[in-house]
Amino acid sequence: MDYSSQHPPYLAYIHDFMRRFGVDAETLNVFCSKLTPKHLPKKEFLVRQGETCRHIAFINEGLLRLYYDVEGEEHIRQFHFERSFCSEYQSFLTEKPALMSLQALEECDLLLMPHADLYALFRLNKEFERIGRVLAEQSFIFVSQRFASMLLESPEERYQLLVRERPKVVQRVPQYMIASYLGITPEALSRIRKRLAEQ
Repeated sequence: MDYSSQHPPYLAYIHDFMRRFGVDAETLNVFCSKLTPKHLPKKEFLVRQGETCRHIAFINEGLLRLYYDVEGEEHIRQFHFERSFCSEYQSFLTEKPALMSLQALEECDLLLMPHADLYALFRLNKEFERIGRVLAEQSFIFVSQRFASMLLESPEERYQLLVRERPKVVQRVPQYMIASYLGITPEALSRIRKRLAEQ
């Protein structure tokens, strides 16, 4: 039986995402029953620095940024696009105040899973634990690679890698935010882009 014909359209993308992990229909039904849809207007926050992050979110549509605010200066750590999970994970895992803010850069349609419900699913079914472990491993690998890139690669190399591996960032994110993500000034990014264009 076609799952999508039995459930609201807003569950179609999470259905496709979870199916990649080999999740059966019954397990998927249980997972989706804990999700709540939420619309987040552009510039609104899913969580602010200093608040406790109580949900993990699946992005159906839209784009969010995760960033530190240090004495009024923003330092962007990550961009999260549609068809992926996001959260202020340290706060979500520890249930302590968030060190970063998670803000919509576009109109966003999200599916929220509360902390308590997610951990109840982990206890209920080992399949959920397996999926959680795989997603955590993927996140760890990405963070480790980004940390290494910031230390070992030049700003130009980091920008070229971004263009090659994450073109949606270049297409949909303002240049000054890309510069922050790369750890350089907007002026330095402009020089890099000009130099590469001339080549």
